[in-house]
Amino acid sequence: MRDLAVLLPILVIAIMGLKRPWIGVLGWTWISIMNPHRLSYAAATMQVAALMAGCTLLGLLFTREKRSPFIGAPVAALTLFILWMCITYPFAIYLDENYSMWSRVMKIDLMILVAIALLQERKQIVGLVWVLVGSLGFFGVKGGLFTLMTGGNFRVWGPEGSFIEGNNEIALALIVIIPLMRFLQMQTSSERKWVRPAFSVAMGLCAVAAIGSHSRGALLAIVAMAAFLWWRSPNKISGGIAFVVVGMFLAAFMPSEWTDRMNTIETYDKDASAMGRINAWWMAWNLAQDHFFGGGFSIYNREIFQLYAPDPTDVHAAHSIYFQVLGEHGFIGLFLFLLIWFYVWRTGSWLRKHGSERPDTRWVADLGAMCQVSLVGYLVGGAFLSLAYFDLPYNLLVLVVVAKRWVMEKRWEKESLIEQTEKKKSKAKLKRTSEAPT
Repeated sequence: MRDLAVLLPILVIAIMGLKRPWIGVLGWTWISIMNPHRLSYAAATMQVAALMAGCTLLGLLFTREKRSPFIGAPVAALTLFILWMCITYPFAIYLDENYSMWSRVMKIDLMILVAIALLQERKQIVGLVWVLVGSLGFFGVKGGLFTLMTGGNFRVWGPEGSFIEGNNEIALALIVIIPLMRFLQMQTSSERKWVRPAFSVAMGLCAVAAIGSHSRGALLAIVAMAAFLWWRSPNKISGGIAFVVVGMFLAAFMPSEWTDRMNTIETYDKDASAMGRINAWWMAWNLAQDHFFGGGFSIYNREIFQLYAPDPTDVHAAHSIYFQVLGEHGFIGLFLFLLIWFYVWRTGSWLRKHGSERPDTRWVADLGAMCQVSLVGYLVGGAFLSLAYFDLPYNLLVLVVVAKRWVMEKRWEKESLIEQTEKKKSKAKLKRTSEAPT
């Protein structure tokens, strides 16, 4: 029954993607971010992502509702980063072991470009936000309830076999998604009174789940996001008091084990895990200085650490999006990676400025603002996690780029006209039905 509940929606969405490939993009995002097939039994080993991507790409070939994805500075920076990863690929230290991760990253980036080409209307853009929120909100609500029920004595983990399998990774993903939940809450009609409180509860549970992961990087990311929101808030006194009260409550609720672990942030030089990360960062720095193109994706082994790490016996993953890219693709790769997020931030600022000029585009300003908040969480929390290629932040790029195109093309005028036409047709159909003889 569980396999059927998972496979049937995937199959339906894939078929719909043949005719309307933008739906296939949403389906791919759902599978890539949430990994719903791993929640079942037989479907866990099936290539459902390949099925969804294949149907979407096939639909892309025949649909007329597509645009060039190469628009704007963020996409230009992303394209250069993709090309640079292709250039560095043959120079990898372990070329045979490099292919698996390289192909995975290329598939993700390809579908990001496909999403930019296909998502054009407001409902499609907001639909992508719903998919992202639903995919990770499921784990956030579940993890938050688990943390409350167990008193925070056990860690929250992500879906097995995914980018966010670890406790640190799922925590960062939940933090990044909270501002997008807030965006959806802001777009909710006042007539649906129960929706706004429901979003507030979901956001709170996602924050609790992130705290319940026992991730120190997640704590720093939450603090950074809260500080950024406070700085932008018009009511700094009340907002500051609220943040302090919530923080004190969470700190008092969590067990002493969590408190002791968080306290090691100040005494990192006495913590083995923290020193292991710093050792990996030095390895990446030294490797990048020695290899112009970086070492490739497979550099976290004893042999490489013996050559470039201060402590050759302490082998760790990069545990930082910045040092991860630096060690794997060199200083040029790191520059292009940072350039992507610089332009994403700039585009978010553009949306905040130009989206607030009209009531029809106010939602775009909200989206730009919340994407910036999410980006703060990613850039701060990512400093301590190896999530440089995870889909979620690149979907922030998709959102701001297609939203800016929506504004520049004044698509609200076309969508308003279509909506009025559909209302007229609906009224005419209803009138004919009522006048028909019984």
